Amino acid sequence: MKWKSIALAATLIGVLATPSAASAATSQAESGYLLPGNCPQGTFCTWAGWNHPPEGPTETPTLVTSGEWSGRVPAFNYYNHTSRRAEITWSWLYLGQPLTGKLCVPPGSGADLYVPMYATKVSWHTTTC
Repeated sequence: MKWKSIALAATLIGVLATPSAASAATSQAESGYLLPGNCPQGTFCTWAGWNHPPEGPTETPTLVTSGEWSGRVPAFNYYNHTSRRAEITWSWLYLGQPLTGKLCVPPGSGADLYVPMYATKVSWHTTTC
């Protein structure tokens, strides 16, 4: 009898969890897996820290730009709240060796850089980058 109760409880939990997982997958598919948070419409934003509340990052962005940009700011999370493709150039010091790379960010998409890095450039593309 105890096993039937456990099986029934597991089934009920699975049924109740399914709508949440489906709605989370929908919002993630629409915007990467990070929502815009406090990134204004028409801009590309970065944030220095790990901050993944449901609405997206809420701390002060380290970068907010709607045009070409270059410099050096801490970046961990990012969001492209524009209708254009953004290409972010990043740098990171790993075991004393400087590493650099580029990342294409589609419109309405956000994620994180896995480790805290520095954004050094934002470029815009009308085609794929």
